[in-house]
Amino acid sequence: MFYSIVADFVVILHLAFIVFAVMGSLLVLKWPRVAIFHIPAAIWATLIEFAGWICPLTPLENYLRRGAGEAGYEGGFINHYLIPIIYPDGLTREWQIFAGIVLIVINLGVYGIVLQKRRKKT
Repeated sequence: MFYSIVADFVVILHLAFIVFAVMGSLLVLKWPRVAIFHIPAAIWATLIEFAGWICPLTPLENYLRRGAGEAGYEGGFINHYLIPIIYPDGLTREWQIFAGIVLIVINLGVYGIVLQKRRKKT
């Protein structure tokens, strides 16, 4: 039971990281120092998408699931949890690259706003 609970926590942490990587720049509008954490998270998430890597949290979750007597899964977190909801036919390499581009565009747009606000203040 312990392994199962910890595996569920890893899934929640993983999803929170993805949301932070994609939308965390919005927090920077209010609290500029969040950028110290957000920029590396966004870079890491973009690298994962462009390179087609699997986030280290995925093998951790699979290990915990097996420790709980549950089945692990193949592929990454996005393929297993999010794609069946968002893209029922599965994630292609092109969609991964598109997701990486969207991540960059959203964050560059918001950081552009942050920089404009900063310039107006000085």
